[in-house]
Amino acid sequence: MSGNKSQSMPKFTSLDDLVEFFDTHDLGEYLDGMPEAQFEVDIQRRTHLFALDEELVDKLTEIALSRKIPSSELINSWLREKILTQ
Repeated sequence: MSGNKSQSMPKFTSLDDLVEFFDTHDLGEYLDGMPEAQFEVDIQRRTHLFALDEELVDKLTEIALSRKIPSSELINSWLREKILTQ
């Protein structure tokens, strides 16, 4: 991209138009015209993945759906309960 002059960004009436445009154009040609974005990332929670038997997953999903809660919430609740009673 060195030596190339940035092009000005066209105006779009919808997000779909913008996506379609960049399906056929190089975003690098427009970088200088983009506003600078600033944000902070504060990751405080870790996620751990565990393998479960398919039969357990099916039953857990069924129970979670009947209680209208995410499966992960049900699993965490049951594990917390089990661990605290040890």
